[in-house]
Amino acid sequence: MDTKKINGILENYPDIKGNLISVLHEIQSLYNYLPEEALRYLSRKTRVPLTRLYSIATFYHFFSLTPKGRHQVHVCLGTACHVKGSQRVLDEVERRLCVKEGETTDDMRYTVDAVRCVGACSLAPVMVVDKDTHSNVTSKKAMDILKKYD
Repeated sequence: MDTKKINGILENYPDIKGNLISVLHEIQSLYNYLPEEALRYLSRKTRVPLTRLYSIATFYHFFSLTPKGRHQVHVCLGTACHVKGSQRVLDEVERRLCVKEGETTDDMRYTVDAVRCVGACSLAPVMVVDKDTHSNVTSKKAMDILKKYD
């Protein structure tokens, strides 16, 4: 754990208690998840109880207490995407990457998740990789998209 980087994050937030979500988000960006050691350090450094930090980390879905891949792959399974074949896209991504939804590849390159809606129904089916939204995705197109992130 890099305490210097965590201290650098904390320097950006004079009011730590009012900015815990932002601090946790920056720490997660540093490690791709919230390591226990980092949460314990943050608790000691800020005097925020560890139980409070875990409460926040487990309440919000965008925080993770387990390591995530370098690239986050989200396949939308909302109604419009599902009707247009997103389940087949997810099945192919799982098969080709040898993971199930919610898992991370052994090489820590990809974490695959299904989401209920990304709010881009007119582009269905949709797959989001990191912050990039890909539209009209087919099983074949999904694998071509992922190759760009290697």
